[in-house]
Amino acid sequence: MYYIGPHVSIGGGVANAPKNAKALGATGFGMFVKNQRQWTAAPYTPADIEAFKQQMAADGYTAAQVMPHAGYLINLANPDEEAHAKSMGALIDEIRRCMALGLDKLNFHPGSHLRKLTPEAACARVAQSINAALAQTQDVTLVIENTAGSGGHLGAPFEEIRAIIDGVDDQTRVGVCLDTMHAFAAGFDLRTRDGFLTTMEHFDRTVGFSYLRGMHLNDSKVALNSRVDRHESLGQGLLGIEVFRCIMTDARFKNMPLVLETPNEELWEQEIQQLMAMQ
Repeated sequence: MYYIGPHVSIGGGVANAPKNAKALGATGFGMFVKNQRQWTAAPYTPADIEAFKQQMAADGYTAAQVMPHAGYLINLANPDEEAHAKSMGALIDEIRRCMALGLDKLNFHPGSHLRKLTPEAACARVAQSINAALAQTQDVTLVIENTAGSGGHLGAPFEEIRAIIDGVDDQTRVGVCLDTMHAFAAGFDLRTRDGFLTTMEHFDRTVGFSYLRGMHLNDSKVALNSRVDRHESLGQGLLGIEVFRCIMTDARFKNMPLVLETPNEELWEQEIQQLMAMQ
C-alpha cells in the first residue's frame, strides 16, 4: 500500500493530526510533534497522549504511516557549543514526544556547518550528535532528510548522508527521507523516467535503499541545481509530474510515508487523489 498524505496541522491538540489527515482521504501523513519554530513547548499531558492514540486507532492509522518532522531550529552541525547543546536538547525532547505518542520515526534536516567547519567535520559532528541522542532514547529511528544544499546545509550530495550514517553506532535506528524538490535543486534531474532511475541507482549505490524510510513529494519553483529550497504544487513547477508517476508505480516506495509538503493546502485532497490514480 502507498501511504500518501500531506503534512497536517496539530493546531488545537496533537490528536487533530490523524483527524485532519483522514478528512482529506490520506493513507499516511506528516506532522510536527510541537511548534516547529520554537525551542520548547509544554509537555504532553496523559490526556493528550491518550487522545492521539485513540484518534489514530479510530482513523485506522499506524506508526508506519506517519513521518513526524523535527523542528526547523535544530542544527546538529552547529560548531558553537552552546547553540549545539540547545539543538540537542530540542531533538531529544522531540524523540521522547514520538516515544510517548507511539511513533517510530523522526525526520530531521542534518543542519548547516555555517561555513565554519569542513563538510567532513560537520558530517562527523552530526553523527556524534545522533549517537548521543539515540543513547538517551529508545524505539525511534532518526531519519535524515536530503537538502537543497544552500547556506552550508549538509545532505545535498548523497555521499554526505552516507558519511553521517557511517559515523552512527546503531545503524538500525537511522534512516533517510528523500525530498524530490530538494534533490532536484541539488542537481539530480528527476524530470524523466531515465533521470529518476539514474538518481535512485546512485542513491542505492551510495546510501542503500534499505535505509529509505519515507519521501517528501514536492514539485519545484526553482530550476535544476539552483540550491534553493522552494516547493511547488504537483505538476505546477519546474520538476513536473513524471517523477511522481515513477514513484507511484515502483513497489520500493510502498509501505512508507509519502508526504506532501506542497504549498497550497486547498489542493492537498486533489493531489492525494492524483497520486493514487497513478498506481
